[in-house]
Amino acid sequence: MRRVVVTGLGCVTPVGNDINSFWDSLINGRHGFAPITKFDASALKVTLAAEVKNFEPLKYMEKNEIRRTDIYAQYAIAAAVQAVLESGIENNIDPDRFGVYVGSGIGGMETFISQTKVSFEKGAARVSPFFIPMMISNMASALIAMRFNARGVNLPVVSACATSSNSVGEAFRAIKYGYADAIITGGSESAITELAIGGFMNAQALSQSQNPDSCSIPYNKNRNGFVMGEGAGMLVLEEYSHAVGRGAKIYCEISGYGNTCDAYHITAPREDVLAASKMIELAFAEAGLTADEHLYINTHGTSTQLNDKTETAAIKKVFGEAAYKAKISSTKSMTGHMLGAAGAVEAIAAVKALETGIIPPTIGLTEPDPECDLDYTPNAAKKCELDKAFSFSVGFGGHNAGVVFNKILENEEEGVRYEY
Repeated sequence: MRRVVVTGLGCVTPVGNDINSFWDSLINGRHGFAPITKFDASALKVTLAAEVKNFEPLKYMEKNEIRRTDIYAQYAIAAAVQAVLESGIENNIDPDRFGVYVGSGIGGMETFISQTKVSFEKGAARVSPFFIPMMISNMASALIAMRFNARGVNLPVVSACATSSNSVGEAFRAIKYGYADAIITGGSESAITELAIGGFMNAQALSQSQNPDSCSIPYNKNRNGFVMGEGAGMLVLEEYSHAVGRGAKIYCEISGYGNTCDAYHITAPREDVLAASKMIELAFAEAGLTADEHLYINTHGTSTQLNDKTETAAIKKVFGEAAYKAKISSTKSMTGHMLGAAGAVEAIAAVKALETGIIPPTIGLTEPDPECDLDYTPNAAKKCELDKAFSFSVGFGGHNAGVVFNKILENEEEGVRYEY
């Protein structure tokens, strides 16, 4: 089997619009929560969100492109440009072997809302000719392929909040089994709109806290819902010998992927954690790794009552006593829930933790739930010697997806897996 490595990272997030600012915010425990500015939320029970701030699309796109591109796709393009630039892959790969696996849980919601208003107020004849291509959730993947002449495999995944974990995992498999030599992969979302907030709020999924410092509090006893975030995360995955051959910087190896479905409920996870635990088992079995004190896990960690305790149970079911040795955190305590972008952004956090040996914290963890009794790195980052990392996501409909990363030793012989 071919080996797969990470050679580029890029992001647009509520806590930083590039990798350096994003990572600096995480390790220093800075969150991105504030009153909603994208619409008047004063009459709603939910008034806080994690919005992207000071985003400059002109750094990445021409003005005419911006006018016909939904903001979710603008975020995606920006993060992809960052990742590709860092990787140096552009013009160093056969276009037919260069792919894009970029998903979105919802797609162009802002465009959908604005053009629906046009239709109701002025009639269908006045709807923009760009409405459909701006709205559809595959367009970010298509536009990134156009930008970089990536003519190979292209798969826009849609699996709700697990979208970009599935994207990264499927991209890994495509390279591993020979369908591409490199793939730009990740996810993007921009759904901080009155319609989406109303829907999640009435489904009782969102926190109604009015305090930005204690609204997204994964694993706390008094957690009461997630906070909506937005943005994009992108990784360049590449076949190992291809990356080595062109002298690319290699962050780490991606070595395992798990993908299951609860087949249980449209929004709630299975309490018996059968499918979630199987996803973890599959990912670590493919990687050939196990849990110990050198493992970092970036959890889904939404700050909802059901999610946090069931994912804790799943981790313990798979790893037993070793689960208590692993270093764990939920970076949603700082970024909020970025929906279709969450998995990729959290995979980036896992890669950076592996690179730097710094575990980003779960901030606001002041009163742990007794059912959530693992080491969630409360409130302050920690230094730790790591050799593997795992990032996983859970989506409405019961989708479970997770990816395993591990270090590559500098003196490792090509084609020989380092056993921990």
